[in-house]
Amino acid sequence: MRKLIAGIHRFRKQHWSENRELYRRLAEHGQFPEALFITCSDARVNPVTITHAQPGDLFIVRNMGNFVPPYTEDPLEGTGVAAAVEYAVEHLGVRDIIVCGHSDCGAMKALFMDRGKFASTPHIGQWLRHGDRTMAVVAANYPELSREERYEITAEENVLLQMENLRTYPVVQKAACEGRLHVHAWYYVIGTGTVFRYSPEKEQFEPIREEE
Repeated sequence: MRKLIAGIHRFRKQHWSENRELYRRLAEHGQFPEALFITCSDARVNPVTITHAQPGDLFIVRNMGNFVPPYTEDPLEGTGVAAAVEYAVEHLGVRDIIVCGHSDCGAMKALFMDRGKFASTPHIGQWLRHGDRTMAVVAANYPELSREERYEITAEENVLLQMENLRTYPVVQKAACEGRLHVHAWYYVIGTGTVFRYSPEKEQFEPIREEE
């Protein structure tokens, strides 16, 4: 906790002081983020650091496994993710949605565990059900992988399936059809700092080039 408190004071003295005009504008005029960034809660994954974004650039949603539950018409069955997607697209007018998975993801590993292990933490077990479809895809298409290879391909396939789930949202469908919204699948490798994007044309993830 001391480290965090010391960081608060350094932020106020250094970063905030050097960018006080930016923060003044944000305080007076509100937020106008360019993108909705959906990623994992993993402490090693920092969207702001990865993209070198400034305050106000990203509207961020984080959860275990960067899951996007499919759209439901019953608001009582909706999730915080659904509310954030609707708000970002309909009210903030973001032009891009990024679903970003990552290497060594604990949630992807947990998908292959006996769900009975989560008996004392039922919310975890329930949340991981959003990855059942991912598990089925991996089992059907990658039967010969080693354990570590399976974890990594699961993380990649999971990003693609969450991107599909995003497209079940009416606000996403409408904005995409009007040409004012684009959805992207990214994959971040923690050990190298490399960020990959999925290319529909090549049907594979490839490193994001500087000129993109």
